[in-house]
Formats: sequence, structure tokens, C-alpha cells
Amino acid sequence: MRIISGKYRGMVLSEFRGGDIRPTADRVKESLFNILASEIAGARVLDLFCGSGNLGMESLSRGASFVHFNDFSKDSIAVLNKNLARVKERTFTVTNLDYSLCLSKTGAFDIIFIDPPYAAEYGKDALEIISSGNKLTDGGIAVYERDRSFKGEIEGLELYDERKYGKTYLSFFAKRGKL
Repeated sequence: MRIISGKYRGMVLSEFRGGDIRPTADRVKESLFNILASEIAGARVLDLFCGSGNLGMESLSRGASFVHFNDFSKDSIAVLNKNLARVKERTFTVTNLDYSLCLSKTGAFDIIFIDPPYAAEYGKDALEIISSGNKLTDGGIAVYERDRSFKGEIEGLELYDERKYGKTYLSFFAKRGKL
């Protein structure tokens, strides 16, 4: 796992050992950031289920103005901190909270990455909290990564795009009427 582009291009990230953790594959990450290319520079980003920090660190490398990293797992935070120790600027914050508590304590973001464990339905719940709590800026984007297509609706959010990469789906949401 590495940073693909930007000022930290080529940086190899520390990652977890074992099969319990599923970082976003480099191929999927590269496609995701190609889609978001015009949105990243200057953006306030929330990496809600950050794991090792793969998506948030890519955002920092590509010019995001601020990244909030959050994960419930203390092991994830330990790996994340190893990765962040190599970053020069301190335009980020790290929290070790349940996703719903994290969302209740934050303001609005331009981009929110939602990449929870695939077996859980945390992502749909997070989207509902994001919508009801007004956690996306006007023009903001929430990206939900999972192993199947998104079904259903989230009041106040519009699913405006969905892409499939092997077994990974990326679902893109914006505030309803703000596309």
C-alpha cells in the first residue's frame, strides 16, 4: 500500500498483518482519486473508518487543507500514527471514537470517506447521520465503499454515481439538490 500521487507520492504505508483488515486496493484508490481530482485541493476531509489512514493520507498528499482521521480500533490508530509520523504538516486530527460519536462531534466536510467493515451496516447508518446532521458542505461528497451495490435511499442525500472495481463498489452521495 502506497501513496499514489502528490507530495508524498511513493511513500509506502505501514499496514496491518492478518486477514481481518481490508485496506482500499491501490487500483481502486487511484480510480477514486481520479474521479475526485478536482475536489481534493483545499478540501476538508473526514476519513471516518480510517484504518491505516490510506485514503486520508492520499488526500493530504494531493493538497487537502485538513483531514480528520477516525477509527474505533486502537490497533488502527497505532498503525495510523506510524504513518502520520512521516507527514511534515500537521493539518490533521486523529480521534479514536465510534463513528456515530465522531460524527456528532464534528462540523461539515467537503469529502467524507466511509469505508467500514463490509459485514456491518455501519455505512448506511453513517450516511443517515451525515444527512440529518448536515455534515456535508454544499457541493460536498460522501463516498461509501463496500462489497455490493447500494440499495435504498438516504433522506436528504442523492446517490449520483456508483462504480464497480472487481468486488469493490464505490457509491457517491451529495446533498439532494446540490449537484
